[in-house]
Amino acid sequence: MANPSATPEDFVGGAVTAIARLMRERDLKPGDRLPAEALLSKELQVSRTVIREALRSLAALNLVRLGAGRRPTVAELDDGAFSLMFEHGVVTDQIDIQQIYDARRTIETRTAALAAMRRSEAECRAILSHAQAMEDQLDHPDAVMEHDIAFHIAIARASRNPVFVLIIGAFQGITRQTWPIGWKSRESDDERRAMNALHMKIAESIAAGDPKASSTLMGEHFDQSIKALLNAGLI
Repeated sequence: MANPSATPEDFVGGAVTAIARLMRERDLKPGDRLPAEALLSKELQVSRTVIREALRSLAALNLVRLGAGRRPTVAELDDGAFSLMFEHGVVTDQIDIQQIYDARRTIETRTAALAAMRRSEAECRAILSHAQAMEDQLDHPDAVMEHDIAFHIAIARASRNPVFVLIIGAFQGITRQTWPIGWKSRESDDERRAMNALHMKIAESIAAGDPKASSTLMGEHFDQSIKALLNAGLI
């Protein structure tokens, strides 16, 4: 990796790439330990300081886990890095809320259809439970929001596609910012009950194994959510 004209950032970036390649080449799985810093330093021909910074960068991307006094391990995938990217895009005006909801509508109509075809009984019960909790806790918007978020993630899990789980999970941060605005923009409890009832219809269509109805209802849900955010002036 030696290069006389390279900057410190180049060395760290090169080490990040090399360590990621090493994990692939050695077929390391979540929980497997990486070589010690000293061995990585010798193998990649860079200082231990560079290795340490490279590992911190990989940890920030949720690709490795670091622990005091322990060798780093391969991390399980989670939505943290995606979530930061989406929130950064919105804050810096590279992505807008309309685009987020357009993407969610496209993705989640598909996850609803797949969930209807693939869900287990336990997954079905979880989806129905979150929908019921939304109806039961109308007077507690924060609780309704958390069950709403969990409802959509539960459907993604039932689709049996981990890519959808990562993407939909990554929308949580933005959802927690926009959801209260959409809730307040609905002028009456009747409108809020209608929103919650639509979630129950989605859950019931998934339980019934009806992919067409599940997809159609999910599309209707996002159309209404977008309308609420338009009424609030957010998009």
